[in-house]
Amino acid sequence: MRVSISPANWYADQPLSRKKFKLAAADIKPLKLGLGGCIASDRITVDGYPVRFMYRQQPTRADDSGWSFFSGIDEDDEYMNNPDNFAVYDVNTIANYDPTILPFVDWPVGSVFERTDDKWRQVKDWTPLD
Repeated sequence: MRVSISPANWYADQPLSRKKFKLAAADIKPLKLGLGGCIASDRITVDGYPVRFMYRQQPTRADDSGWSFFSGIDEDDEYMNNPDNFAVYDVNTIANYDPTILPFVDWPVGSVFERTDDKWRQVKDWTPLD
C-alpha cells in the first residue's frame, strides 16, 4: 500500500458528528495518553476493522504524534483520496479500537509496521509518498 497523507491538512474542523463510530465515547479508556493526534481510516473507527498498517512521520505541530493508521481493507487510491474517509484522533482512541498497536506507538519517526496473520512486523523498505 502506498499512501500520502499530510497531517497538516487534517486539523481543520472535521465533521465527525455525522460518523457512526464502532466505539462509543464512554468506551474509550486511558490506555496510552499524551502522544497526541493521529490520522486513522474510517475502516478502523467506523467499520471496526483492526489496524493492519501504520507508520510514523515527522510531526507537523506540537499536538501531532505523526502516526497514521489503516486497516488495509479496500483503502485503494479512490478511498485514500477522499478526506471524508479519515479523521484526526488521539492515539489513545485508536489504541482502544486496536490495543495490538500499543507496543509500537512509542517507536520513533520513520517507523512502519504491517500486520499479517495476526503478527506485526516492522517494514524497512517503505516510505510514504510526498
